Parts: sequence; structure tokens; C-alpha cells
Amino acid sequence: MQIKLPYSTTGMLLQLDDGMDVEVLTSSIEDMPKSDKTEDEIVLEAMENPIGSPKLSELSRGKQKIVIICSDHTRPVPSKHIIPFMLKEIREGNPDAQITLLIATGFHRATTKEELIGKFGEEIVANEIIVIHDSQDMGSMVNIGTLPSGAPLLINKVAAEADLLVSEGFIETHFFAGFSGGRKSVLPGVSSKVTVLGNHCSAFIDSPYSRTGILENNPIHKDMVAASRMANQRYIVNVVIDADKKVVHAVAGDAIEAHEAGCRFLERYCQVRPKRAADIAIATNGGYPLDQNMYQSVKGMTAAEAAAKDDGIIIMVSNCGDGHGGEGFYEALKNCSGPADLMEEILKVPQDKTKPDQWEYQIQCRILMRHKVIYVMCEQYRTMAQEMGFQVAADVNEALEMALQEKGRNAHIAVIPDGVSVMVKKPEK
Repeated sequence: MQIKLPYSTTGMLLQLDDGMDVEVLTSSIEDMPKSDKTEDEIVLEAMENPIGSPKLSELSRGKQKIVIICSDHTRPVPSKHIIPFMLKEIREGNPDAQITLLIATGFHRATTKEELIGKFGEEIVANEIIVIHDSQDMGSMVNIGTLPSGAPLLINKVAAEADLLVSEGFIETHFFAGFSGGRKSVLPGVSSKVTVLGNHCSAFIDSPYSRTGILENNPIHKDMVAASRMANQRYIVNVVIDADKKVVHAVAGDAIEAHEAGCRFLERYCQVRPKRAADIAIATNGGYPLDQNMYQSVKGMTAAEAAAKDDGIIIMVSNCGDGHGGEGFYEALKNCSGPADLMEEILKVPQDKTKPDQWEYQIQCRILMRHKVIYVMCEQYRTMAQEMGFQVAADVNEALEMALQEKGRNAHIAVIPDGVSVMVKKPEK
């Protein structure tokens, strides 16, 4: 059997011998009843039927400063099928509106002009006002209150001063917020470093409810919902995409109600439960743009974590052409005496002392405490990955052979072609 795994923009072929004990865990998004509508038509239909909200054209009437929070370069949001329609409907309701596209970089680096053109097209980049959020620039922030967790909510001044705040995005499973999209456009999207650090504190990350596909009792989600309401995020257009990054479903309307409806829809198609726990779990981060660095790749790795035995080997297939993706993430793993010792240190850190990247290396430690991880990644950064405690391989077949030598030829193998698109439930046995 051959399975083409997402890897960078090219993919990577996994070769599996006949007789191997293999199960493939995928979402059933591809099994959805096929619509004869185009991606544009799916989005427009959602905007015509907003959930819990008037239409965007009605909301925009009488509003002078309208801000659309947009995803950044790390998210495969098909903005070309969303933003033009949001701009058009706003101007239908208010031709004189001053519209700003605010790029929700969260804790990521700034999006480049080339990446903006790739997202929106040259016309929008040339003709619209675009502001790129910088969570480190405290001078561009406004304090608008205190979150349920006690953390202050400081958001970008452009968003805080908007007469109407709306957003685009996409909904996928998220490894500690439950699902992406909706309220995440505000927190962490356009929030300050202080707010993001408070929300991503060690106690919240350690919560058993801060996991893929869980919203109820999730302390991180609770703070995010509060941030959305406090910032007066009135309206969203969020989409669900398939493996080819094509729009297959869309929701529009109230930032919380429409998002919850989108999550309920996705949940029906993304849950998978392995037959049994795997000796070897192979996962990807969905290919480009999500597999640009190791920091982002922790997401896909949590799917393998859920599928594997406690001592199972994880093979992470992720190009990581941008390297580690977070200096704090890299330094913490490189310099620790071991993942268990690092975890002990992390759990002692109070909320207001949370360090940049701490949440990411906390989750990575959780995985490394139970699993050997073999990274299949670009050659340039393999030595760096070894410094951080990972084994490395040139391709997935070499990694599988390394794992089979340790676990035996009869090992049960779980293959998760897209680790960020599935909610892997713990196997029953």
C-alpha cells in the first residue's frame, strides 16, 4: 500500500508492505455529501443566512470605522473566497465606511507583502488599508478589561477603536483551544503578548479539558469567548475546508453562535477512534503552510499522541523549512536535562509569569515524556531537532524502518495523514 502524505507543497510517499498491521485515521470531510455549489457560492449562502445576527450590510450602516480581522500566513484560510464578499457587503450597507484589514498574527512573526498577495490577491493588497498586528508593540494596545482568568485584556488599538469589529477565519480542531476560528481572531489574534501569555498559562494548558475538540469546561476557550464579547466582535465568516484546502462549508453571523454551529458541523466529520492503541503512530501537520516549523507541528503531533500507546513511537512528517519557529521553544527543549524535569519547572510558573512559547514546549514535553519522536523534516534543521531531543530521518520510510526495528515487524501502525484535521479519540483498548 502507498499513502501520499502532506509534506510541504510536494507531499511524501509512505510505502507499506502487504501484511503490515495498519489502520489509517482520517476525517470524513471527504465523505460529506457533495455540493454542486462553488466555494464562493458556499460562502455567499452563509452570508445570506447569518446565525444569530443581522446581515453584514445591516450591521455596517452608520458605522464609520469598520475593521475586519484577517488570518495570517500560518493559516490556510481561503481568504480570496471570503474577504472580497465581506468588503462588497459592507460597502453595500455603507459606501463611505473606512475599512481596515487587521492581520491577526497572534504571537507569530509579521506577514510579508508577498504572503498578503498570496492570501488576498494583488488588487486587495494594493487598494485596501492593511495593518499587521504586533503583539510585542505595547504602544499599539488598549486595555479593555479583565478576563475571567484574571488576565488583563489588551487588544490592538485598531480593533478597540472600531465602530464595527468583524472577522474571517476557518474552523479546524485545535490542540488546546478545542477548535480554531471565531473568538480566536481576538484572542490570541489581535491581543497583546501580556494577554496571550496569561491565557496560555501552564495551569490552563495542563487542564484535561484543554484538548482537541473540547470547548465545555475548557479554561482557555472561556477566556477567548470573554475576549470576543469584551472587544465587541459582532460578526464572523468562518469556513470548513477539505484536504485540498477547498471550502466545503461556511457559517456567518454572531461571533459565538455562528462559531459554535460551525464546530458542531465539523465535529460530526472529524472524530476518529482507532481500533486499538498504536505501537507506531505516523502523523503530519497537513503540509504547507502549517508545516513550516516545529512550533506549529506540535499540533499534528498531538493527534499521534492520542492514537499511540504510552510507550509508542511517534513519527512526525513535517518539513519545518523555517526551523524551530520559536526561540523560547527551541531553547527550553535544547537546554533542559529532560522533558520530565522541564515539565516540573513549567508547572511551577504562575499565570502572570508565563514565558513566550511556554505552552508549546509544555505540550511537547507532555508528548516526549511518554513517546520517542522521530522527525521527518528538511535536512537543514535535523541537527537542531536532535539538539531538542528528537530523532530524525530523511524520509518517512526510513523513519518507519527505525521504529519497526524497535517495535518489531508485527507492530500496530496508525497513519494519520492530516494530524490537524482530526479529533482522535482514545482507543477503547
